Amino acid sequence: MSQYETPLFTGLLEHIKKNPIQFHIPGHKKGAGMDEQFRSFIGENALAIDLINIGPLDDLHQPKGMIKRAQELAAEAFGADYTFFSVQGTSGAIMTMVMSVVGPGDKIIVPRNVHKSVMSAIVFSGATPIFVHPEIDKELGISHGITPEAVEAALKQHPDAKGVLVINPTYFGIAGDLKRIVDIAHAYGVPVLVDEAHGVHIHFHEDLPLSAMQAGADMAATSVHKLGGSMTQSSILNVKEGLVSAKRVQAILSMLTTTSTSYLLLASLDVARKRLATEGHELAEQAIRLANETRKQINDIDYLYCVGKEILGTEATFDYDPTKLIISVKELGLTGYDVEKWLRERYNIEVELSDLYNILCIITPGDTEQETNVLVDALRHLSNEFRHQAEVGKKAEVILPDIPVLALTPRDAFYAETEVVPFDESAGRIIAEFVMVYPPGIPIFIPGEIITEENLNYIRKNIEVGLPVQGPEDDTLRTLRVIKEHQK
Repeated sequence: MSQYETPLFTGLLEHIKKNPIQFHIPGHKKGAGMDEQFRSFIGENALAIDLINIGPLDDLHQPKGMIKRAQELAAEAFGADYTFFSVQGTSGAIMTMVMSVVGPGDKIIVPRNVHKSVMSAIVFSGATPIFVHPEIDKELGISHGITPEAVEAALKQHPDAKGVLVINPTYFGIAGDLKRIVDIAHAYGVPVLVDEAHGVHIHFHEDLPLSAMQAGADMAATSVHKLGGSMTQSSILNVKEGLVSAKRVQAILSMLTTTSTSYLLLASLDVARKRLATEGHELAEQAIRLANETRKQINDIDYLYCVGKEILGTEATFDYDPTKLIISVKELGLTGYDVEKWLRERYNIEVELSDLYNILCIITPGDTEQETNVLVDALRHLSNEFRHQAEVGKKAEVILPDIPVLALTPRDAFYAETEVVPFDESAGRIIAEFVMVYPPGIPIFIPGEIITEENLNYIRKNIEVGLPVQGPEDDTLRTLRVIKEHQK
C-alpha cells in the first residue's frame, strides 16, 4: 500500500456511488429524513457517508477490511506496530491506554498535571496513582513536564508500578526528555504511555520535539483532530508491541467505544493521515515559519511576552513546539481571560486557551499571514489601551495551585459514602469529586485528596476572573462533595 491511498474514504465513496436502498440506520437516510435547514447547511455529501458498520464498510470493533487497511497505513506513517482509530476522542484513547496496563490495586506513575481523562481511567480501573510533581514555571504560572530523574526516583520507590504516563508535549507545547524517560522505564521493564494529544504533527518535522513512537514509547494517544486536520473527536492510539498486548488494547478500546461508530470521523482520520504522511514536513515547516514570524512581532510589542527558545535548558523544558504561541499578558495588569474577552469583542478573535496570566494561540497549516497580522494588530492595540496599568502588572504575584496530599485512592473516594459541605468550610476534608479549569482540564482537586485553603483560594481567584471551573456536581461551587466523616 502507498501512503497516497485512502482505503477507508475511497471505500465509502465507492459504496455511495452504488446508491443502495438503505433499510438500516442512521434514520435520516442520506438526509432525506432530517431537518431541511440543517441538511442544506451540512450538505448532501457529508450525510451520504454518515453510515453504519454494515458488511461492505468493515467494523471498527473487529476490522478486517477497509478500516484495517487504513489503520495499517496509519501505523506505518507514525512508526507504530499497530494503530487504532478512536471516535471517542483522545480522552477515549487515553483511558484505553491506562486501562490496558493497570487493574485494581496496581500502581501507575503519573504527573500531577494530567488531563482529567487519565484520572477518570484510574477511577474506573481501581489503580493507585503515584504522582510525580511537574516542574512549575513561576514566571508564566504553568506546569511543564516531569524530569527523567523524578521518574527514576518514583520507579526506585515503586518498582512494582505497571506503567509510567508522560505528557509529551504539554498543552503549552513544552516537552521533557522523553527518550531518557523511556530508557529508564524500560530498564525496569515498565511500559511508557504518552498523552500526545497536542503532538500529532511533531512526528513529521525534525525541528519539533521527538514523537512518542520516535522515542520508543509503548503507547501514545495522539489527537489528530487538534493539529492534524481530521474532524473534532477523531484520534488515534499508536502501539508498539512488547511490553503491552495489542489484542488487549483492542479489547479495552472496544469496551469504551460506541457500537455506532461515525464514518465521517473515521474517513477524516484516513485522509488526515495521508496528508501528514505525504505533506507533513512541508506543512509543519510552513506553520513553524509563520509562528516564528508572529512570535517576533509580538515580542516587539511593549508589555507582552511570547515564549520562545529561551525557555529551554532545564530537564523539564528539553524541547518545545514553536507553533504554540504562549503570550504572557500579566505585565499589562490583565488576566488571560480579560484578554480573551477583549479580543473576542474588539477583533472577533478566538484563542485556544486563557488562564490567569496568559493566552495560548495555535498556528497550524490552516493559518496564513492574513490571520496572524490581525492578531498582531489586535495585540498592539491592547498594549496601547492598557499600558497605563503596566506598573501594577509588573508587581503582580503569580499564584499557583498547591499539590494536595492523596489520602485515599481516587476510586475509593469516588465510590465512598459522601456528604455535601459548604465550599468555604471544606478545607481539611477529603474531596470525592473533580475540580478543574477547562481548558486545559488539569484537576485542581481529584477524588481522594485533602482540600487545602490555598487551593480553595486559587479556585476563588479563577471564578472571580471568569475562568471556567468545572467538575463539581454543584456548578455554582457553593458546595463540594466530600467523604463523610463518622463521629464516635
